[in-house]
Amino acid sequence: MIKNVILDMGNVLLDYNPQAAMQMLGVEQDAQPIILQELFGGPEWVKRDLGLISVDELYEGTRQRMPGKFHTDLKKCCEEWDICMIPLKGAKEFCNLIKEKGYGIYVLSNAAESFYEYFTRQFDLDFFDGTVISADVHITKPDVRIYEHLLEKYNLNAEECLFVDDRADNVEGAVKAGMKAVQFMNDFDEIKKHLKS
Repeated sequence: MIKNVILDMGNVLLDYNPQAAMQMLGVEQDAQPIILQELFGGPEWVKRDLGLISVDELYEGTRQRMPGKFHTDLKKCCEEWDICMIPLKGAKEFCNLIKEKGYGIYVLSNAAESFYEYFTRQFDLDFFDGTVISADVHITKPDVRIYEHLLEKYNLNAEECLFVDDRADNVEGAVKAGMKAVQFMNDFDEIKKHLKS
């Protein structure tokens, strides 16, 4: 029986949308594809999620692979990309429903330490029964160890947990850790079907 719901943050609770962020920040049109590739898809982004480098190091590492004319826009994206991180439609209502029905509710996310700044603008951390982000433990999903860390930290039984993530590989990681897991396809009603009425 499911007793706890563990939620990914990006594209489950908040809208992680680099393309929208660049448009909101007024990034030059010709800069957007290369920033998307080299910043949001680059190795430094992963290192940020692992808690290994600072924002300055993120910028310095990425700018070396980009033409100088894009550096101003790149810096803006490094520092303000989280402008896009607003709640998905229905996310807060879904979280409230989970609480009302008596489930434990947790967040497990690949995120840099800046998570604590932008996430808390939208959600009260104290609302959740626990939170684990990759930067704090230096492990990212879908590595099974990060799921096991959350289970151990909060003394949860894997078989009593439903994990929800928008990425299939992260869902597979949770299954390897012994959890029930479902891929989020932007439909909270579908997730509700996996919970008891």
